Amino acid sequence: MAELRQLALPSFARRMSVREEVADALRGAIVSGEMKPGELYSAPGLAERFGISATPVREAMLDLVKQGLVEVVRNKGFKVTDMSETDLDQITRIRELLEPPTAAEAVAKISAQELAQLRNLASAIVDAAAAGDLISYIGADREFHVRLLSASGNQRLVRIVEELRAQTRLYGLSALASSGRLVASAQEHQQMCDLIEAGESDQLAELMRTHIGHTRREWAGRSE
Repeated sequence: MAELRQLALPSFARRMSVREEVADALRGAIVSGEMKPGELYSAPGLAERFGISATPVREAMLDLVKQGLVEVVRNKGFKVTDMSETDLDQITRIRELLEPPTAAEAVAKISAQELAQLRNLASAIVDAAAAGDLISYIGADREFHVRLLSASGNQRLVRIVEELRAQTRLYGLSALASSGRLVASAQEHQQMCDLIEAGESDQLAELMRTHIGHTRREWAGRSE
């Protein structure tokens, strides 16, 4: 059984929508590599770490099973689904086909209020990168991209991209954070906001392609 004390998981004892909050935290831990393939995790053990009952944790884990992030190990608990290099390559290729043109389409539709929200999220991403808080980084990054793509009005595409992003594994994030290079990648979100404000849809699409490339190469621990 994995040593839970080593996982950088927050407590949700006083939060609402515990099941969703736990699922988001576990998803971030999986994507960042905090929770590793091959190790067993039990709902009671994770619940003890969160400071809550086992029921919402078990429900959250079953939600992640449906998303393909974890697998049930009968009478033992759950384990993180492993992703091969081919899997990650295919996910990246699909994201490159979907996200840049959709982000470009969203530029003309984003309101001033929505842009302000994106800027707040971009700042939160940079702050999390500077602090080395990978789970908060991934959470803010996910919300930023979901909000940006949602402005296109294509919610089916947004759901597909959410699933693809959740299946990505970013094992290189910890090393990037330790070296200080994660902040530079985080600042790309602020550049995206500037391009949206300027109405530069083509440049936004190009930056999005670069950003996704970073995800596959540096963030996933694969060299150029």
